[in-house]
Amino acid sequence: MWSESEHAGGGAAVAAAGATDAQALHATLLMRVLDEIDHGVIVLDAQARIVHHNHLARHELGSGRLLVAHGQVLLGSTAELTGQIDHALTQACRGQRRLELLQTQEHEITASFIPLSHPLETDSPLVLLMLSRQPVSDNLAVRMYARAQGISPAEEAVLIGLCRGLSVLEIAIENGVAESTVRSQVKSVREKTRVTSIRQLMVRINSLPPVVPALRAITPLPHNAGEPFPS
Repeated sequence: MWSESEHAGGGAAVAAAGATDAQALHATLLMRVLDEIDHGVIVLDAQARIVHHNHLARHELGSGRLLVAHGQVLLGSTAELTGQIDHALTQACRGQRRLELLQTQEHEITASFIPLSHPLETDSPLVLLMLSRQPVSDNLAVRMYARAQGISPAEEAVLIGLCRGLSVLEIAIENGVAESTVRSQVKSVREKTRVTSIRQLMVRINSLPPVVPALRAITPLPHNAGEPFPS
């Protein structure tokens, strides 16, 4: 028979284990939420070590165009970019928000450095680095919206071209059709979406919530928060 103290101790252990499982579940859900944001998101410490990054940030780092990870340390793809990142990170650790344009001759990206803690609050300040939003044409919501409005695949290609900033002539050349065909498709898209101008359509497209391509591996979650968390 268990004594009262043993029973109480066992109950405390079960409660502690349940709390740990719940914390792990909440952390995993938070990571999934960050993965659905259509910005690359990186959390850095004061030494530019990567504490967390979502899958769009991992995709950007993997491309090596402007940002790279050396071990767990964030660097620029050039010495100049690394210096720019270090300066912005230092300022953010002092409580100053920074907006930096990182660019080479071929590529550019805008990055905001946001303090996550006041410099007097902790000896280990953290900084949120948010990268430019993914292009509208890469947002799966645009294609989902097009299909929901009954837009044909050919018209969808025109819509994506407009989202990329192409002119009617450029879309016609890219798709190998006559300019008049594209103009007819644009008219059809306007009618199906019930807008009076392409400008109005672009405003609507830009207001769509993000649907990010699923580039990351999915970690199974329990159906019930009380179930054991997967290892």
